Amino acid sequence: MALLKRALQLQPELIAFLQDIVRIPSLSGEEENVVQRIQAEMEKAGFEEVKIDALGNVMGRLGRGRRVVAIDGHCDVVDVGNPDLWTVEPFGGEIREGKLYGRGACDQKGGIASAVYAGKILAETGLPEDVTLWVVASVMEEDCDGLCWKYIIEQQIIEPELVLLTEPTNLNIYRGHRGRMEIQVQTTGISAHGSAPERGINAIYKMAPIVQEIERLHPRLTRDDFLGPGSLTISDIRSTAPSLCAVADSCTIHLDRRLTAGETIDSCLKEIQSLNAFRKADARAWVPEYRRASYRGTVYPMKKYYPTWVLPSDHPALQTAIYSYRRLFHHAPRVDKWTFSTNGVATMGLFQIPTIGFGPGNEVYAHAPDEHIPLDHLAKATAFYVAFVLDWAKTGK
Repeated sequence: MALLKRALQLQPELIAFLQDIVRIPSLSGEEENVVQRIQAEMEKAGFEEVKIDALGNVMGRLGRGRRVVAIDGHCDVVDVGNPDLWTVEPFGGEIREGKLYGRGACDQKGGIASAVYAGKILAETGLPEDVTLWVVASVMEEDCDGLCWKYIIEQQIIEPELVLLTEPTNLNIYRGHRGRMEIQVQTTGISAHGSAPERGINAIYKMAPIVQEIERLHPRLTRDDFLGPGSLTISDIRSTAPSLCAVADSCTIHLDRRLTAGETIDSCLKEIQSLNAFRKADARAWVPEYRRASYRGTVYPMKKYYPTWVLPSDHPALQTAIYSYRRLFHHAPRVDKWTFSTNGVATMGLFQIPTIGFGPGNEVYAHAPDEHIPLDHLAKATAFYVAFVLDWAKTGK
């Protein structure tokens, strides 16, 4: 097909661009350099307008139609972790046996690179009159997924009718995922000298039975046929005391709670607050707030609650994506869901904007040592993004 052929012609440039942005470390809140590099590539690719908002998201526009489509990928990455577990330089962009290695190659700078080059093809061919396309490289997703799009929507920077996420799907079509939330639980005690602990009340001891009840709660959580079960784990525990020779006067645990269909912030808090040990300890539970400044100095608070979302199987956006896939690749796609969380928690979870996903790379390599992406995924993803935008333009809204 002509689209695939053109994408393959551009693949050497696309790969070189991806190597460039993989070689730029860009932890959440530190994306300025990679944003500038993506901005330069968008301008070179022929986008009609390229801008950076006050949070730090960079976005390129094609067309001026009333039907606004956004293709999103986040340009921040997680840290390297233990460098001894890597067999390649984590920010080297090395190519081995048809794969490009490096932190962020799969999660998810490969999707950004393919989306920018889809824009290049559409700049060459032209968009239908009724369509505006924005390609967005968003920030701070790894720290607080959805914050970038909460800012974009609430500040009315872009108001899309549809969002296509380029998070890795292994070139499958995804239509949702479980939500998540963070919960903190705290017990309080009374400090006393460690030589006479009976004079105090140890907050850690009050927390211990809560920890055991939370462990027993996990396998009893709700299950959904498509999304699977909710999950719950304790990811951090810490205490305070006047010294290491004193009884702890507070203990706080941090919960990672994954939400399946039907679970909400209130239902999940109530589960914890209803535990016998929680009530007996007179503990408190709350959802913390994210308040970190972006690299541009903007603070945009967001509660750490990221709703579950699923696009219905009969939605026109999904049916269009399936049609575009069949037209390009001549077989039926696999339609599935992510295991992890994406910016869809905001676009569809908070704002009910229809959202689908298609991205190069396999999510199993996200956040892992020797993260990599197959080179042959890149042109295919690029061609799909072009085909989808053109096919969506033919549908009625």
